[in-house]
Amino acid sequence: MATESSLSLFDKFPVPTLDRPFGIHLWPYFSKGFEYVVGYPAEDFRFIPGTTPMSTLKETGLFVILYYTIIFGGREIMRNREPFKLRSLFLIHNFYLTAISGILLVLFIEQLLGTVVRRGIFYAICDTGGGWTQPLVVLYYLNYLTKYLELLDTCFLFLKKKPLTFLHCYHHGATAVLCYTQLIGSTAVSWVPITLNLTVHVVMYWYYFQSARGIRIWWKEWITRLQIIQFVIDLGFVYFASWTYFTSTYFQWLPSAGECAGEEFAAFAGIGILSSYLLLFISFYLATYRKDGKRPSGRKATRRMSQAPLPDPHDIIYRKSANSGAKSTSMKPDGSAPRSRKA
Repeated sequence: MATESSLSLFDKFPVPTLDRPFGIHLWPYFSKGFEYVVGYPAEDFRFIPGTTPMSTLKETGLFVILYYTIIFGGREIMRNREPFKLRSLFLIHNFYLTAISGILLVLFIEQLLGTVVRRGIFYAICDTGGGWTQPLVVLYYLNYLTKYLELLDTCFLFLKKKPLTFLHCYHHGATAVLCYTQLIGSTAVSWVPITLNLTVHVVMYWYYFQSARGIRIWWKEWITRLQIIQFVIDLGFVYFASWTYFTSTYFQWLPSAGECAGEEFAAFAGIGILSSYLLLFISFYLATYRKDGKRPSGRKATRRMSQAPLPDPHDIIYRKSANSGAKSTSMKPDGSAPRSRKA
């Protein structure tokens, strides 16, 4: 009798396993939702270049060109207009991107945990049987499509008359191209940058959502730190996978761990774009958070944070420190700003 009771309790509260790290098998639920939207289960999805939507370089290129046309054209249209508030739309936008990123992340973990533990990290990043399975391709493709949703971030910027920095605009457009090249190139290592990026996006878009609600978040600087850490890890894996591919294919006399799946153009795209991200985000971090080489601490830091107005969330992550070299100004006792001698 006790055994039956224990089994009943186990059925109601399944324990996590390698194949079901969250206790229940999430993929069947995801597949049913996928079928509800597209008309067939996720198991039947096949990524076919030239047939699957947004699967050609022409489609991706045109969309990216349209993106830049809209944001820079929109900035000019808004130049002499009052900024829009868009608070409700901004909240919705950041909430669904937080949710989408979180859902994709847990699905990736469910698909990958057993493979990594049982077969090892090399098999997971270099063998198509480890990092390029049919369920993972479905998730890769959906992650790729979310990059076009994220382009709306910039639309909010110009509609609210916020600065369009090079880092923000380049990062958004290049990420769509990066995800496209890895899909076409069948790079088994793709899951590493994607899962790390999803983790950062869960944190980042949740921060945006909470800031838009008027909630002050103390760990905003850690978002940029996480992005930098993400790109360092990404490049470690991508450089290793690329080295393994090229040495096993062309330079067998060099030390190599074996063979690695993927196409050469995808390797060059991954190395080039991710390396540029790392350099740009380090530069941004130093310009934004290390302007004078000193950080306020203790009561001084607390007082400064309490007195500072709540910033727009987009200004935190993508604001370029245009005035990083300018001298700071102080307020007069009556609260007015001093007149510039160069005015």
